[in-house]
Amino acid sequence: MSSPDISVVICVYTEDRWEDILAAVSSVRAQSRPALETLLVVDHNPALLDRLTREYKDVEETGEVRVLANAGPRGLSAGRNTGIAVSRGEVIAFLDDDAVAEREWLRYFAEAYTDPKVMAVGGRTMPIWASGRRPAWFPEEFDWVVGCTYRGLPPGLVQVRNVLGGNASFRRTAFDAAGGFATGIGRDGDKRPLGGEETELCIRLTRARPDAVLLIDDRAVIHHRVPAVREHFGYFRTRTYAEGLSKALVARSVGADKGLESERRYTTRVLPAGVARGLRDAVLARPGGAGRAGAIVAGVFTAAGGYVVGSVRARRGGATYAVVEIEGDAHERGSGGGRGRGRGGGNERGGRT
Repeated sequence: MSSPDISVVICVYTEDRWEDILAAVSSVRAQSRPALETLLVVDHNPALLDRLTREYKDVEETGEVRVLANAGPRGLSAGRNTGIAVSRGEVIAFLDDDAVAEREWLRYFAEAYTDPKVMAVGGRTMPIWASGRRPAWFPEEFDWVVGCTYRGLPPGLVQVRNVLGGNASFRRTAFDAAGGFATGIGRDGDKRPLGGEETELCIRLTRARPDAVLLIDDRAVIHHRVPAVREHFGYFRTRTYAEGLSKALVARSVGADKGLESERRYTTRVLPAGVARGLRDAVLARPGGAGRAGAIVAGVFTAAGGYVVGSVRARRGGATYAVVEIEGDAHERGSGGGRGRGRGGGNERGGRT
């Protein structure tokens, strides 16, 4: 099977990340295995849309970089769905707007798709700490708090339940089978740092396509910027609580059996080992040992609290989600004129939970 064309989608929302956005695009344009196109999807920010349109005016005419507005409701899921709907590649890859990809990133993604059963491939995300070093108290088991690969994920090229959205790719037919990212789950601009949208999509995908294979290849590396505010325990606590809220909605959508399957193993195996390491380091007078052990325990309790609150809200009908069916003409995509229809590049289905 030949190597597929890959479109890269970068969702952006604020001019505060201007330099990061330019760096992200530059890293895609420098790939050893070129992308078919890079799509910058701007989330309801006209000033940023205009500025990026001017910045990439020359290359936009060639189709190498395209700038477009989120066609759906505010938030990361709708932005991604907009990018999917207008993209032309057989595979759509997603890169965070504050991350840069290593030169071989797309090559490793493309290699995995030579197997027709592979529907999604993710990679490894490494933190770039604003302070220049990991805070001594911050446990590697919780690097997902800052959008990075965390201790406990298996190394190498491995099959997984779900990929992590900031460094991920999907075959286009995955969206044909399962629909797009669910709106109402995940990030919405500067609001509470929710997540879980890629988990919900991946579980929905494997239900629609039981033979689907989802992989992580840890050679497909990106480097993700961690701002100073996220190095503090206050953000850690907020993010873990928000993750609990998100998991409640994911579990409501796809069922607690699959929605929490990986989390149970993580909580019962990975985290106790992390606490033991932290306590051992504390006994040996190594920096941060007690802090890491305490942070793991605090993270578990705040996430559990968020899950309980989210579950109650969901049962009372206080949370909504919608799954977007991605639409667009395949012939138009092949000729470079693909255009989605409806909110977020598709039609919404789903509802109140």
